[in-house]
Amino acid sequence: MRSQAIRSAAATTLTAAALAAAAPLPAADDPVWDQLAACESGGQWDANTGNGYYGGLQIWLPTWQYTGGLRFAPRPDLAPRDQQITVAQEILRRQSWTAWPTCAHRLGLLAPTTPT
Repeated sequence: MRSQAIRSAAATTLTAAALAAAAPLPAADDPVWDQLAACESGGQWDANTGNGYYGGLQIWLPTWQYTGGLRFAPRPDLAPRDQQITVAQEILRRQSWTAWPTCAHRLGLLAPTTPT
């Protein structure tokens, strides 16, 4: 049963990644980023609440580093909105909207999950 759940989760992740790769990335001026930030951080692009996630899109520091954020600032909350979105576009390309699971579901960016 556990291996079936693992295979199902892996298939979902691969499908989401394939869909993200096939779909065009939202541009920095696309309102989806402000909607996502409103959900993630109350729209505060300089958010640093001490929870380990930073900026308007609440990006985890290792993810910021891994996806090229250090070319802009040491942490997301220290970078302006457009630079956070540039990094978020790379995160989206690599992980799909699953990088922001709760808010992406709320905004309808991810299909509802069905129990297996």
